[in-house]
Amino acid sequence: MRIEKIESHLIGSAYVVRITTDIGISGVGQTACWGYPRAVQTVVEDFETYLIGQDPLRIEHHWQYLYRMLPFRGNTVIGAISAIDIALWDLKGKHYGAPVWDLLGGRCRNKVRLHLLIGGDTPESLAENVTEARAQGFTAVKFDPLTFGYADWTQEKLVNHSKRMCEAAREAGGEDVDLIVEVHRKLTPMTSIALAEALVPYNLLFLEDPIQIDSIEGQASIAQRTSVPIGNGERLNTIWEFRELLQHGGPQYVRPDVGLAGGLTHCKKIAAIAESYHCAVITHNFLGPLITMASIHLDVSIPNVITQEYTLEDETDKHAVYKVEAKRDGGYFPTPEGVGLGVELDDDYLEGQAFKPLREGQPPMREDGSMGYAV
Repeated sequence: MRIEKIESHLIGSAYVVRITTDIGISGVGQTACWGYPRAVQTVVEDFETYLIGQDPLRIEHHWQYLYRMLPFRGNTVIGAISAIDIALWDLKGKHYGAPVWDLLGGRCRNKVRLHLLIGGDTPESLAENVTEARAQGFTAVKFDPLTFGYADWTQEKLVNHSKRMCEAAREAGGEDVDLIVEVHRKLTPMTSIALAEALVPYNLLFLEDPIQIDSIEGQASIAQRTSVPIGNGERLNTIWEFRELLQHGGPQYVRPDVGLAGGLTHCKKIAAIAESYHCAVITHNFLGPLITMASIHLDVSIPNVITQEYTLEDETDKHAVYKVEAKRDGGYFPTPEGVGLGVELDDDYLEGQAFKPLREGQPPMREDGSMGYAV
């Protein structure tokens, strides 16, 4: 069996690759480098020269070859490798007639707990969304209390507004819903510490990405300076970055994205490194059913998962191009029982799929004309 064809698809705002062998077995994968999907496509097209004619089952070898074939790294290159890696695991599962989680080491759990991504610009609207999530069976939610205007707020206003949002969410969720606060790298180190300490009474599961990712040591230091658990990692790429993050003393939760941190091959290693630090894994995920399912297979196969990020957009017509075998059950996702990832592209939808970037270079601007922090 050899790789015969590699197809690239720009679907919605996503880049998806499909790899097909000479005996007709195919696998699909997706990148989470959503800022530059067309660049990822170009890298994959460069990888084709190597991949065509190769044995698709040598996944680790192909990962190492693609990563080391040229002396360049970064989100675009590793995002391309991630998409290919996911597709090869899907293909391998179909070849052996097994779900991917079984090939990754077998089942560690029967179902995966989900936390729901919710919105809400006011305490009242946020509380309504928490109440609705709870009614659907979710036991954890994630929200960003800083949705607009925050770049020009005083620290007092920023902290007090966030406290009001968390108070509303806690009251709506009670003791049965864990709260995760996402800050999307909008703060400075000192502001993030002030915010974290102010949110101690709401007993957050964790505070995510309070500062920019420019310094691994800087990110880790936040976890050393507050009693609130911290989560980091959705924009990191490799085992070496995650190891350094943990070596410097933080966080308590790592957040690799299977579409950006080297696919399933590499994220399995990241999970093992995190386990050695008694650190939990909560994979980053909001880009659609394909990355959701890849994440679920990883979650099933590793011991240190707390909850899986999930968005209800997965269940809408926006993602009708993906045919998914398994379905959410309340606040959990059952262990997939089909072969491979359990996701196929609906070719009838592919031709009509227009590409539109998720965002096109629109960072927040302050009133004085200076740049805010892009999320």
